[in-house]
Amino acid sequence: MNMNRPYIGIPMGDPAGIGPEIVVKSIADENTNEISKPVVIGDRATLEQAMRFCDLDLEINIIENVEEGNYKKNVLNLIDLKNVNIDQLKVGKVQGESGKAAFEYIKKSVELAMDKKVEAIATTPINKESLKEGGVKYIGHTEMLEDLTDSHDPLTMFQVHNLRVFFLSRHVSLKEACDMVTEERLYDYIKRCMDTLNILGVESPKLAVAGLNPHSGENGLFGDAEVKEMAPAIKKSQEEGIDVVGPVPADSVFHFALKGSYDAVLSLYHDQGHIATKMVDFERTISITNNLPFLRTSVDHGTALDIAGSGKASAVSMIEAIRLAAEYAPKYNR
Repeated sequence: MNMNRPYIGIPMGDPAGIGPEIVVKSIADENTNEISKPVVIGDRATLEQAMRFCDLDLEINIIENVEEGNYKKNVLNLIDLKNVNIDQLKVGKVQGESGKAAFEYIKKSVELAMDKKVEAIATTPINKESLKEGGVKYIGHTEMLEDLTDSHDPLTMFQVHNLRVFFLSRHVSLKEACDMVTEERLYDYIKRCMDTLNILGVESPKLAVAGLNPHSGENGLFGDAEVKEMAPAIKKSQEEGIDVVGPVPADSVFHFALKGSYDAVLSLYHDQGHIATKMVDFERTISITNNLPFLRTSVDHGTALDIAGSGKASAVSMIEAIRLAAEYAPKYNR
């Protein structure tokens, strides 16, 4: 067992979704407590119900402070917010009360991280419709974290096996994403990606920038973003000693990165990078949010309301999110 196990905060997620089930399954996994000190922020009654769904028998240890935890096999250390009426909870249904509760778990997790009580947080799925019905003004985790930590434009990175992918843009239309491929923005993101790789402990990192158009535009034959915007940003970065190449056609760059040719790829829009990573291994594709005061990892799947309450939900992604949080947190917090 790692004697220097980092404290990892784990908000329970939407009480009506699969969050509680994958949390209890993750805590039951023997590796979780071997590599970390997981602190769950949630609701006791909901987690007890999830254990019944999953046919698990964990000891729930209610704590106020992380130091009070008993971090050993089959013990779930819980900061209990007591914010779910279990008799009125409709598992598998969108409910405002569930969205409000999910936000409260995240808010408490952020407070713990900002106070240096936990070294990273590993988040579970939340539901955008439930958040809206609950009067929560955010559409997702990243926007919450950006506001709660007073951070600017957090940098998203996906990791699956040894493939790391950054994103130049997130939740915008494809047309808007194309308009955001500018020399100025790309130059800024290249520097930020390299800074992040260094922080995460990647030695002498090499970054590839994915092309936007088919075959990276064939020197302007079909699309000139590569010539007018991307090439100047990459050249400027190279002149400053940054090990970056591109634009590399998007139909091959992710393959070469997975094989080890590059340490990371800068994807130009949401689906370009999402499809590439999820085709490698859907369940082990983990989202890592950088440029926050602390490290955040997350599963990259939804609340799966259609199977919530069945005990069928796979915890592989949650276990992997906790593992990466434990691996990177000591480097991130140096």
